[in-house]
Amino acid sequence: QVELVESGGGLVQAGGSLRLSCAASGHTFSLYHMGWFRQAPGKEREFVAHISWDGQTPYYADSVKGRFTISRDNTKNMGYLQMNSLKPEDTALYYCATGGRVTTDYNAYINYGQGTQVTVSS
Repeated sequence: QVELVESGGGLVQAGGSLRLSCAASGHTFSLYHMGWFRQAPGKEREFVAHISWDGQTPYYADSVKGRFTISRDNTKNMGYLQMNSLKPEDTALYYCATGGRVTTDYNAYINYGQGTQVTVSS
């Protein structure tokens, strides 16, 4: 059974940092590209970052570029999202996803996690 489980969310003050993790099981994680998405209450889900199966060519939404870093460790079946200089507008439920395409389109991915909540206080 394919499973993605996010962790690492929490409450942090503006300017702080969090590191989100995505634990993959039930599929060959190293063969899949990975993306991070987020959804704030009352807003549409939005793309945050993606990375190719081999950890190359990370790509970021403009809103997080220079503050967030996506990475992965295929030997551990883990993906990560390091978030620095957090802002209140980063508050959202963050999801990881894996799939056969490197894309900003959430629906193009195949596997999805349940999300981890990030709350940034001002």
